[in-house]
Amino acid sequence: MDYQRCVKLLGDSMSEECGIIGVYSSEKRELARSVCYGLYALQHRGQEACGIALSSDNKIVHHKSLGLVSEVFVDSLVNSLPEADIAVGHVRYSASTQDKSIQNAQPLVFNGKRGKFAVVSNSSIINAKQLKAGLLEENILFQTSLDSEVFGVLINKFSKNGYLDGVRHAVEMIEGSFSTLIMTRSKLIAVRDKFGIRPLVLGKIGLDDYVVASETTALDAVGATYVRDLEPGEILVISSKGLESIKWSNETKHAFCIFEHVYFARPDSVIEGQSVYKARRDSGRLLAKNFPVEADIVSGVPESANVAARGYSEESGIPFIEALTKNSYVGRTFIKPNQGQRESAVKIKLNAIKANVEGKRVILVDDSIVRGTTSKKIVQMLRDAGAKEVHLRIASPIVKHPCFLGVDMQTYNQLIGAYRNAEQICDIIGADSLAFLDIDMLEEACSNGHYPHGFCTGCFTGKYPVEMDMKELDKQFND
Repeated sequence: MDYQRCVKLLGDSMSEECGIIGVYSSEKRELARSVCYGLYALQHRGQEACGIALSSDNKIVHHKSLGLVSEVFVDSLVNSLPEADIAVGHVRYSASTQDKSIQNAQPLVFNGKRGKFAVVSNSSIINAKQLKAGLLEENILFQTSLDSEVFGVLINKFSKNGYLDGVRHAVEMIEGSFSTLIMTRSKLIAVRDKFGIRPLVLGKIGLDDYVVASETTALDAVGATYVRDLEPGEILVISSKGLESIKWSNETKHAFCIFEHVYFARPDSVIEGQSVYKARRDSGRLLAKNFPVEADIVSGVPESANVAARGYSEESGIPFIEALTKNSYVGRTFIKPNQGQRESAVKIKLNAIKANVEGKRVILVDDSIVRGTTSKKIVQMLRDAGAKEVHLRIASPIVKHPCFLGVDMQTYNQLIGAYRNAEQICDIIGADSLAFLDIDMLEEACSNGHYPHGFCTGCFTGKYPVEMDMKELDKQFND
């Protein structure tokens, strides 16, 4: 089961599922275009499908399709969509070739007990299979394979006294990670999982209009001012009455996914009060302090590791010079549905800059190593271009454990580091040396000394905020 991530070029990389945005306006206006701008800013979180739903004249209108935002929402289509006072949007990465279908694109629109409502979600519900089995026993049918549909069905089931009541009942039953927006004909409801694993931010436009999105970059794109991050375990209702915040969980073990800072988020985002750019730059600085090596140039694997590489360069005094160039017009290699396609795509996606590396000792900084296959190809690519030495520095720890909370690494057999140390990984990849940040260093870089609740670091440490039967889940995803 592959999820997504999109700023990076490599088949080695982790992936996350999607990006979401919702807009509430005090008056009807051209919200489809505003949501499109927000989805452009979140495109790095999913490129396989996108969609928008609008609440207009007591009706819900929606459009979704496979493809990039620019391919799906052409001007003629956007101009044909009605003005609205509430809208939600979604960009998605499909889990597999079987999962890549229009039915599995979002938003999901439900004909509920109290009228239509739409759901967009960035979620990984680890008990979705069990919940779905129980609902099927009640003769409830499903149209997709999405966790989000299970969420929506539960909301509808418990919505006798209103959809807010349905949301409150549903979140109590769900285990896992989620940031979700529910749009009714008169309300925008935002909800975040009790550990705050997935990000969700609130912004404001003018006096009475609000935006909720996965990242602050989406707020910037629609001209919204950042207000705050939603709290873990919070339901936020936006309506004509203003804002209503409901704390549905008093869980104190907050665990924000640390890979948002390492890799998922755009570098110009600010998450949980921390600049993503600064976190990555500080990671590179810590690499240089703790794992120095004599070299002629420092370079990053485009694009997500470039900031960490610059940090390494600043701290070490070794010049930052591009060793690799990318072809921006080729589909992203890490979202190919199988490893063979990923590896083939790398050959046309990346190329070494021979003039910059020939005869040089190169420090190559990357954000993470998951499978290892592409790292090996890149090291060899640099050697073929004449690099004298290639020293690999990784701005995160060794990934030793699967993640079932929304990251593309659900089985131990996917992970080069599951049963190997840095020296063994180095031998396989073929680098002259290899070093990883340890978890304390990474948390230092990502917290800026002020993050109060901690991070989810399960993929590094095996300690997850959610109790999981790892053997059973590993078997489930292998099957």
